[in-house]
Amino acid sequence: MKIRNSIQDIQNEITAYRHLLHQNPQTAFEEEFASGLVREKLTEWGIDFEDRIAVTGIVATIEGETNKSGRVIGLRADMDALDIIEEPNKPHVSKIPGKMHGCGHDGHTAMLLGAAKYLSENRNFDGKVHLIFQPAEEGQGGAHKMIEEGLFKRFPMDAIYGMHNWPKLPKGTIAMRKGPIMAAAERFDIHIHGAGGHAAMPHKTFDPIIMGAQIVSALQTLVSRTVDPLDSVVISVTNFNAGTGAFNVIPETAHISGTLRAFLPETRSLMIRRIGEIAADTAKMLGGRAECKFTDGGYDPTINSEAETDQCALIAKALVGDDAVDTNVAPSMGAEDFGAMLQEVPGCYIWMGQGEADENSNHNQGLHTPQYDFNDDIIPLGVEYWVRVVESNLAKNA
Repeated sequence: MKIRNSIQDIQNEITAYRHLLHQNPQTAFEEEFASGLVREKLTEWGIDFEDRIAVTGIVATIEGETNKSGRVIGLRADMDALDIIEEPNKPHVSKIPGKMHGCGHDGHTAMLLGAAKYLSENRNFDGKVHLIFQPAEEGQGGAHKMIEEGLFKRFPMDAIYGMHNWPKLPKGTIAMRKGPIMAAAERFDIHIHGAGGHAAMPHKTFDPIIMGAQIVSALQTLVSRTVDPLDSVVISVTNFNAGTGAFNVIPETAHISGTLRAFLPETRSLMIRRIGEIAADTAKMLGGRAECKFTDGGYDPTINSEAETDQCALIAKALVGDDAVDTNVAPSMGAEDFGAMLQEVPGCYIWMGQGEADENSNHNQGLHTPQYDFNDDIIPLGVEYWVRVVESNLAKNA
C-alpha cells in the first residue's frame, strides 16, 4: 500500500475529527455540528467555500497550481447520521440519545476533510476540484435538494466521484463496477378502505385486513411473474398496520408500507405501475378501495460510467495492488442517493473495505446496526485515494 508520508502524518488529526463527528450525530438537514466543523476547518486552512446549500450542505473549491485545461471534478462525502440507539462498545460513543453514525458518514466526512487539508497545501494539479459535503443521504433526498438548489449550475463539473466504507470487504481492498452498483429505491404506502363492524358479523363488513393480506400475498409473486429472471428487483413489505386494539372489532382501514428496489429505470417504472394496480384491483375485488402512493424523489440507481470507472480502477490498483481491487463486484440492492448526481455528470462510486480478521470487531458489523463503527485505519487510504483521483483527473502535464 503506497500512501505518502504527509498523509500518514495527519491520520491522528483527521481521526480526532471523525470521533468528534461520531459523538455528535445529527440526521437529515440537521447536521449543524458536522457542517460547523467542516466550515471551521476549511476557514482555518484558507479554503474557499459556499455553505447553506440544501440547508447544511457545503461546497468547497480548491484550484490547482495551474488551470490551463479548465477541467473541474467533484468529490462527495455525506454527513448525516441515523435514528439508532448506539451500543456503547466504543470510547467515542454518541452523545445524542437515539442518534448514531451507524453508516460511517462521519468517516466519509473526515476523509474528505483530510483530502481538503492535503490538497490546499499541495496543489499539484491543473484545474479545479469541488469538495461536496452533502446532507440527508439517508432517505431524505439530500443529493436531489443540492441539485435543485443549483449544485451543477453553480459549480459545473466534468466528473464526480464518491465512496462508501464496506464492512463486508477486508480492510485494504477496494471494489467497483461499471454500470449499476447500487439499486434505485422507492418507498410506497398503500391505504386500504373497507367497512368495519362486529367481529361476530363479518358478512356485514368489507374487511380491510383480508384485502391487505391478499395484496401482500400478490406482491410476493409480482417479481417472479413480471420481471425477467436476469433482472434484479426486490419488493419488501415492512409494515402492516390495522385494527383498533379491540379483539372483537373489524376495522375500517389498513395501512401497508414498504420499499421497491430495482436497477433498470424501465423496470422501476413498471413495478411502480403494477404495485398500484394490484393494490387497487385487489381491494376493489373484495368490496373496498386502496390507493398506493410512492414517496416523491426516491433514490436513483447508482450507475458508474465506463471511462471514469476504468480510471478509478487504475488508481486503486496502483494504490493497493491488483489483487486487492475487484472491478466487477456484485452490485448491491441497497440504495445511495449519490446516484442522483451520477444522473447529471459521469463518475464513479467505489466501496472501500474496512473489515478485520476478528469477526467480532465493530468494523465488521453491518451498516445501520447499533454495534457498527467506522474503521479509522482506512482514513489514510481514503485520503490518498481522493488525492490520486484529483491528481489523475487533473494531471498537470495532460
